[in-house]
Amino acid sequence: MSSKASTATAAQQGAQFNTVRAVMSPMPAPINGMATVHEALELMRENNVYSLVIERRRPGDEYGMVVVSDIANKVIAHNRSPDRVNVYEIMSKPVLTISADMEIKYAIRLLGRFGLSRGVVVDGNEAVGFVTLTDMVFRFYEQEARGQEASG
Repeated sequence: MSSKASTATAAQQGAQFNTVRAVMSPMPAPINGMATVHEALELMRENNVYSLVIERRRPGDEYGMVVVSDIANKVIAHNRSPDRVNVYEIMSKPVLTISADMEIKYAIRLLGRFGLSRGVVVDGNEAVGFVTLTDMVFRFYEQEARGQEASG
């Protein structure tokens, strides 16, 4: 393999590790907006996640999201029963979607611009996972540190 080809391959592999796809958490099955908050909490617990994507109802509809803080602030804090509140009542919709192939630094800027801590990752038009600002900042920092070690 030529020097140029090996350099290009290394660059492509490095680029894969700098994308949202490399740091995202795979998404459990989306939940229906008519599900109860109790059902959402059970799904969160089973999948060890703190947020869920709400499935689209029809073509052209947008994804929704419910996070633990929505449940805390809109259900528990108001003394509402998780068995009697539907997810659609407390979810955020529409939510910011981020391409799985977007570079991490741009995804960080995008979330920061809107004051968000997480986004739904899409591949094409399908939700495939979640990404948090925290995970991306740490991955970006690790990549920068490795780059400085390699050049220094």
